[in-house]
Amino acid sequence: MTRGFLLGKFMPPHAGHIHLCETARRLVDQLTILVCWLPDDPIPGRLRLAWMRELFPTCRVIGHDAVVPQQPGDHPDFWPIWREIVEAAHREPIDRLFAGEAYGERLAREVGGQFVPVAPRVHPALSGTAVRADPWGHWRELPGPVRAHYARTICLHGPESTGKSVLSERLAGHFGTIWTPEYGRVHCETFGFDLDAAALVTIAEVQQAMIAASLPQCERRLIADTDALTTAAWSLMILGRIPDQLVMAPLADLYLLTDIDVPWQDDGTRYFPDDARRNAFMRACRDVLAQAGATWVEISGSWEERFAKAVAAIEALGAPA
Repeated sequence: MTRGFLLGKFMPPHAGHIHLCETARRLVDQLTILVCWLPDDPIPGRLRLAWMRELFPTCRVIGHDAVVPQQPGDHPDFWPIWREIVEAAHREPIDRLFAGEAYGERLAREVGGQFVPVAPRVHPALSGTAVRADPWGHWRELPGPVRAHYARTICLHGPESTGKSVLSERLAGHFGTIWTPEYGRVHCETFGFDLDAAALVTIAEVQQAMIAASLPQCERRLIADTDALTTAAWSLMILGRIPDQLVMAPLADLYLLTDIDVPWQDDGTRYFPDDARRNAFMRACRDVLAQAGATWVEISGSWEERFAKAVAAIEALGAPA
């Protein structure tokens, strides 16, 4: 069995890292990837470790979080320190040590094994610093888990029959991305419309899972037609209370609260046609947003006015800092 080793910060993992690791993986029987981090890194180390494990499930991916010198000039015993780190992480003999930079040659001499420089780089100008400064500008070079981290989630939130689904699809087309449809409708059409707490929790859990599964595939923004907070408003209307699970899900970056100033339409799956209950539903939707501390904008007016307001709100949200 041939064993390989490489290390890095992967802050965040990008196409250059993927090429390095994929090249190394193909040249050995077992590859160990050491993800290194310090306490004050701009991206938490354990998050990067999780990303690399997701990206390279057949490799041995381990983490190192001790505060140690980062450059040879930082400490007179820099190389002995790192030799011990590598030996502790990889107790078996290393056949091949991979790196995209010159330090790999010295590290290979320290720990043994053949140095394999993965160069010239396929993405020579790409760096973690550049990605962190402008993740959306480097979107094409980011793998799915990292895209999910930097994507903006915009959720359509509001009572039934306020145009959320139509607006979601239209917004996704406008911004060149995808949208996550509403799961609750499918659930009710499949299992019936008599919803108890367990059914509402299931609807919220599946909706959130659909959103999470969509994020790596989106184009900078993901449009979601409802999420767990919308289900929380439904729970207030149906049960008069909110199960804890419905307020523990991750919040969207922006909620577009669709107003009830449009005619109610019966499509065979809707509950509350009368004005009093529609108003109560609208209040419930506002209440759950306020209680969750969500960022939201109310969308009202004609269909064209709603679309224009939604586009403006999303553009104002901007890219992640």
